[in-house]
Amino acid sequence: MSKRWTHRPDGSTWGDFGEDDQLGRLNLLTPEKVREGVAEVKEGLNFCLSLPLDLPGGTALNSRRHPPELKPVYREGEVAFCLPMSRLNPMITSATCDDAMYFHSQYSTQWDALAHFGGEFDIHGDGNKKVVFYNGFAVVDEETGKPSQGEVGAVSLGIEHMAESCVQGRGVMIDLHAHYGTEHKAVGYDDLMGILDVDQIEVEEGDIVLLHTGWSDMLIDYAGDPDADIMFNSGAAFNGRDEKLRQWITDSGLAVLVCDNRAVEYEWDVADATEPGPSLGLHDHCLFRLGVHLGEMFNLGPLARWLRENKRSRFLFTGPPLRMPGAVGSPATPVATV
Repeated sequence: MSKRWTHRPDGSTWGDFGEDDQLGRLNLLTPEKVREGVAEVKEGLNFCLSLPLDLPGGTALNSRRHPPELKPVYREGEVAFCLPMSRLNPMITSATCDDAMYFHSQYSTQWDALAHFGGEFDIHGDGNKKVVFYNGFAVVDEETGKPSQGEVGAVSLGIEHMAESCVQGRGVMIDLHAHYGTEHKAVGYDDLMGILDVDQIEVEEGDIVLLHTGWSDMLIDYAGDPDADIMFNSGAAFNGRDEKLRQWITDSGLAVLVCDNRAVEYEWDVADATEPGPSLGLHDHCLFRLGVHLGEMFNLGPLARWLRENKRSRFLFTGPPLRMPGAVGSPATPVATV
């Protein structure tokens, strides 16, 4: 029995991959699943699944997260950009450019680490709730109660574990946009089963599932100045309140869930809640209970259209995050190969 917990949340996989597991369902990306992904490569065509990292643009879609900035690096007091080295040493005829990047890790195309979303849960059944995350881990030091890097830094479940797994396997595209267009719809289990049936899509254990809603295409069209009212009322998204849909995610055995919108799931107004619960049902189910990493604001339009035109839904997916210890999210530049 785990030393961290004696009670686990209903429907969770805590302990299923080991007492100290910090990968969750990334454990299902086995060598066999990588080979299955490679077997889907027929044409040798690659698709970049990342938006330009300065999109969406501004802070209209999230006031807490800001666009990235390039900052100067200095060499002997000189800005190291288009810098003739002869200015520093007349014997050197080279020139150089150098820079630094400052960015919010979940501004654009991004991965959520398992440390991103947890809950208050009674892990010992003694009536005392603790703030914990997947597999009962705390993200602060158990003895000091502090993060690993000042005010932030996950002691456990940081994004570096995802990076070390390499995140490669068979991708499966579910094209919600092809069925609903820009309709702002909460897609439930029955809706999804209809789409899988019509499009003849099968999701198997260890697959990386991607949902195309058209959001990333809209962000590109807005070119850095999105209309928040339109964006927040556009596109289909999974209904995180649908118990049958959550159970399908569990039963399907999918390893990772990716979308081109900002949260994967339909964002209900918390004011509509009738009893206390998680702010985002699908985040709670995936990140906190199952150990399923979420990808958000991926650029899926070109790939989704190519797959539909060629009557395919599967491909090789490669998409590790940055290997930044303690980070709870990360930009990504994923690639699909068909």
